[in-house]
Amino acid sequence: MVRIHVMGASGSGTTSLGMALAEKLGIPHLDSDDFYWMPTDPPYTTPREIGARIAMLEEQALPDDGWVLTGSALKWGRSIEPFYHLIVFLRLDPAVRMERIRKREAARYGARITAGGDMAHKSQAFLEWAESYDTAGPEQRSLVAHEAWLSAQTAPVLRLDSISPVTELAEAFSVIRFSGRVFAFSGR
Repeated sequence: MVRIHVMGASGSGTTSLGMALAEKLGIPHLDSDDFYWMPTDPPYTTPREIGARIAMLEEQALPDDGWVLTGSALKWGRSIEPFYHLIVFLRLDPAVRMERIRKREAARYGARITAGGDMAHKSQAFLEWAESYDTAGPEQRSLVAHEAWLSAQTAPVLRLDSISPVTELAEAFSVIRFSGRVFAFSGR
């Protein structure tokens, strides 16, 4: 069974592509946000204790099963890194990425993120954090941190520009197993 990690900046399409690949391959989709964050309302306000987060991840990302993990687990997902057959790193023009995030936030939360809404402050802080991805240092989820992490991985890394619709990315993506090894390519 193939085990793929799809990562990139917030808004680059990691979850969408991961869900499409998991469906195409008939394997579970795991999202790092589901492990990292406690279920709260408003959402994404309370990180789960690190030990519990790791235990949940290890229960679901078994080494003998197939799965697609999306998102970023750089500082707490080390125990499953040896299981990756492939890492897909998505990049997207920052302006396009931020426009996607703004639209996604508005669709998800509506008036809750507008001035006076119960999520307005949290949403603004999230947008500022997401926008800093390309310029921030390694202390946070950033291009610098991702590139450093990628350079230390043993699994092959497939780099894709996620400007194309997720359906096109998933259609162009193929995974081939040959003599126990996994190879991935994009038909683009």
